[in-house]
Amino acid sequence: MPAPESKVSLCSRLGLKPLTTKSLLFYYAPVQGVLSYTALSVNVMNPSLVLRIFPKRDITNVLLFNTLVGSGLYLYNRPHLAALPQKEKLLYSAFGAVTFSLGSVLIWAIIRSVVPQNVALCTVCGIGSGLALIKIAKSYSNSVDSLVAKKS
Repeated sequence: MPAPESKVSLCSRLGLKPLTTKSLLFYYAPVQGVLSYTALSVNVMNPSLVLRIFPKRDITNVLLFNTLVGSGLYLYNRPHLAALPQKEKLLYSAFGAVTFSLGSVLIWAIIRSVVPQNVALCTVCGIGSGLALIKIAKSYSNSVDSLVAKKS
């Protein structure tokens, strides 16, 4: 039987964190938010594909809700908001999550109107643009965090 240390190192190698309240809220929920955000990009860019997978239920609101929760918790836990009162952190993280998510939906709707109606192309454009927007948002958050760290 392998030692417990090998299990921890395997989890660490996979990038997984131990299950705690903090990791559930500020690591796993944002990861799940990224997955929902990516699925939302496909849903907006190629709704017929999602309808084939979930024919009896429109999952748009579920994906949007999960995206908002994940991105909101991600922002809430960022160092640049750490010194703020809880109400302000909540307000700013909610604003950021809503602005990012609904702005993305608007961008995807515009892209969808320009891209030829091809299932594969729309799906690739949705996922690609979604991943690019996530990368930009993460880079922006890191930049703002670094400015706060320089002041300290």
